[in-house]
Amino acid sequence: MLTETHVLDAMRHIIDPDLGRDIVSLGFIKNLKIDEGDIAFTVELTTPACPVKDKFKAECEAAVAQLPGVTSVKVTMSAMAPKTKPGPQINTLDNVDTVVAISSCKGGVGKSTVAAFLARAMQREGLRVGLLDIDIYGPSLPTLMRDPRPQVYMQNERIQPVVVDGLKTMSLGYLMGDKPAVMRGPMVSNYTMQILRQTDWGELDYLLIDMPPGTGDIQLTLVQQAALDGAVIVTTPQALSLVDVARGIHMFESVNVPVLGIVENMAYFVCDQCDKKHYIFGSSTHTLQERFGLGVLAELPLLPGLQEAAEKSAGQDYPAFAEMADQLHRQVGMRRIEGDQKPIVTPEKGKVHIEWPDGTESRIPNKTLRASCQCALCVDEFTNAPILNPQTIPEDIQVESIQPLGNYAVGINWSDNHSSGIFSWQHLRKVAGLET
Repeated sequence: MLTETHVLDAMRHIIDPDLGRDIVSLGFIKNLKIDEGDIAFTVELTTPACPVKDKFKAECEAAVAQLPGVTSVKVTMSAMAPKTKPGPQINTLDNVDTVVAISSCKGGVGKSTVAAFLARAMQREGLRVGLLDIDIYGPSLPTLMRDPRPQVYMQNERIQPVVVDGLKTMSLGYLMGDKPAVMRGPMVSNYTMQILRQTDWGELDYLLIDMPPGTGDIQLTLVQQAALDGAVIVTTPQALSLVDVARGIHMFESVNVPVLGIVENMAYFVCDQCDKKHYIFGSSTHTLQERFGLGVLAELPLLPGLQEAAEKSAGQDYPAFAEMADQLHRQVGMRRIEGDQKPIVTPEKGKVHIEWPDGTESRIPNKTLRASCQCALCVDEFTNAPILNPQTIPEDIQVESIQPLGNYAVGINWSDNHSSGIFSWQHLRKVAGLET
């Protein structure tokens, strides 16, 4: 006789590639029903955009079908509802599954272009996508969509998105046209919140918000009000850009918005004579991962023909955009799983104490850890040569505060007024002698 245990055990070999655990222990199997030989259940994934949902469905059907006595298998795929987020809720986002900010802390890194082509890549997957441009001083969306003055109207006291080849869009640039935005901070914040609160997005799988560059009042207001699922930081290999990445991470984490990953734009170009990648600004992908503990969602080259994204096909010739979308789906899914274990980092007298998830403990002397800082003030961005002279670090240096940064790192404020260092778990393990 078939039992629930038989059915569940048949699927314990199906492993989620991102979480590293089987879908049964993760609690993905819901509403299991057994009617003699007819088996029906739901596979509830972390996000409706899960890139391996078709694979999971096929593997579940095959695994259960081979059990003795099974005559039919019905698998329904669904996704868990987003967690209720703290703070004020915006009812125009009630039917939006995932809200992600596309951010840069420095202008000129191609953030708006990345946001637009990422939205198109998601749309080609069959997802319902919206793109909101809230850069009031330099809106790029009207130019990218080749629609500088569309007819914007309201219905039932809601602003209706401008639909461009199936993509729902809205930008303050649609309303202002070519006029410069001559206004002060409070007025800018009011306009930003008005367009966010009043745009009728309807049902969406993703809303991408193209943020204005920087870490000021407008950005903080938005991330506190919009209840973001996460943020993506766009940067370039230049040293100044990487310095600002740390500021962006601290800003988002200070308001409990997880940073999902980094996009390195204009990282290289491919020679049309030798097909070789040339990193004209230096390669910093490894540096980004080690320094900030965050994965690089995409390393985008200098590409021609990315001036407009008015059609659904925009960017389809460049696999990097589809790969970026895939990596983003995975990161969103991983963040929605509760109970992720992470190290506990606390200050002790003269040391930093780390309790690792496996029970191992490490104690790193303050001066040793401070000397290992990999921030741009302590290590040259291109040569990786140390800038900080360890002899200048006070022998009695103390930890002033420790700020957890999501599931990937901590930020430490030191008594020598240094606060820009981000210490990833991998880096802490190396300094502690647990990894080479």
